[in-house]
Amino acid sequence: MPLLSDFEQQCIDAPNAIAFIEADRICRYQQVGELAEALSYLIHAKNHKTQRVIIALNRGIDAAIAILATLNIGACYIPLDLKNPPSRLNFIIDDADCQCIVGKGGCPKWVEQPDLWLDINKTNLNHRYKAKDIPPSSLAAILYTSGSTGLPKGVALSHRAIKNFADWAADTFDITGNDKIASLTPFYFDLSVFDLFSGLSRGAMIHFIPDRLTFSPSRLTAWLSAHDMTVWYTVPSILSFIALKGALSITPLPRLKSILFAGEVFHTPQLLSLCEQLPAVNFYNLYGPTETNVCCYWPVDREQLKTGNPIPIGQAACGSALMIHPDTNELLVKSENNLSGYWQQGQLMPTLSADGYYSTGDGVRLNEKGEYCYQGRLDRMLKCSGYRVEPAEIERIILKNKQVKQCVVLGIKDKTSGQRPVAIVVLDNDATIAEIVKPTRQALPAYMQPCHYIALDVLPYLSHGKINYHSLQQQVDNL
Repeated sequence: MPLLSDFEQQCIDAPNAIAFIEADRICRYQQVGELAEALSYLIHAKNHKTQRVIIALNRGIDAAIAILATLNIGACYIPLDLKNPPSRLNFIIDDADCQCIVGKGGCPKWVEQPDLWLDINKTNLNHRYKAKDIPPSSLAAILYTSGSTGLPKGVALSHRAIKNFADWAADTFDITGNDKIASLTPFYFDLSVFDLFSGLSRGAMIHFIPDRLTFSPSRLTAWLSAHDMTVWYTVPSILSFIALKGALSITPLPRLKSILFAGEVFHTPQLLSLCEQLPAVNFYNLYGPTETNVCCYWPVDREQLKTGNPIPIGQAACGSALMIHPDTNELLVKSENNLSGYWQQGQLMPTLSADGYYSTGDGVRLNEKGEYCYQGRLDRMLKCSGYRVEPAEIERIILKNKQVKQCVVLGIKDKTSGQRPVAIVVLDNDATIAEIVKPTRQALPAYMQPCHYIALDVLPYLSHGKINYHSLQQQVDNL
């Protein structure tokens, strides 16, 4: 069945049910469907051959409608993080080879292809468009992540992949038309697939959490309580803040039934504390890189947390077939969730093995209960505030500064964000760290910016001529 088929049925069965709430704005299912079809007409009229649409809108109702409109014409959506530097945004626009950029108002100056800009405000409800017979294998989304080549790379997901996850999640977590889903995840992050597609497929209400509340755990829990949220899917770093400073002892959350979390390791003491403060809530650890969405999950066992051991990633999810490589202990995943390939320079590059497995790059083992347990990355990739960060991308930016001879980026553990990047540099002559910090900040998103810089006269090397990463990591760990 098409990805939007269940949402379209909800528009027929419960047209007046609330689909979205953002601040004071409320959109009901029938209204959302009409707005999406009207915007589809506008996109199709701009270019009848549109296959890829950039979403240059912040998280909220307009962005959600733009995504639905894009899918409605059989194209795939590519959401931007508008907080990123213009150079990164324009790289994604160019690499995606898009035919349309949906934004709001006039085209901003940072857009290098203004002829592609389409103002969502020009949507006219008198005109509608709906594509027919969209194959399940058609691309639905391209989500750009940090790339090992030093440039962002697009993870291409099909209608089949997104619907497979959305249906599994809606069934597993019993999402119904009575649910109120708290939505905090930006649409360029794969966790948003649950909010948008699992929620809308079952007639739930999606309520967008105001951005400002992420900096105040007590105000965030007060918001969840005041609006009777029932389900929330977020990252452990935010939940850790709530466990510590969420004032849960004086803020009842009587309707909250499930909290799902993913994107980074949730340290056992913080999770145990949160479970003790919310004894009636069911917690679930969801695991999987963007390339597989969720391939493992673990319904949190409160008794098992008391051992103090790291929490498992659990058992196979979404009908996935899991395999541990016998030599490296790397987790391999075969699933309908799996990406179609990486999108690079306007082309889809296959990445799965001949028998359909994706190599996650994560080491795992089985515990005595037969549960999969995460053992860490097998390469240099970092996990910063839920984002996968390739050190090579940070290194490429820093090395653009002519005063930097060499650069190595490693990770340092952080209790709130999982890891943070640290840059180790060899500078030219009398150059200083201060001279490279500002241009680096201007070129990288906040979560990719190094939290420390270490200047060395020379990098350490092993006897065979390769950089001694172990020695450098020891210096980083001692900060």
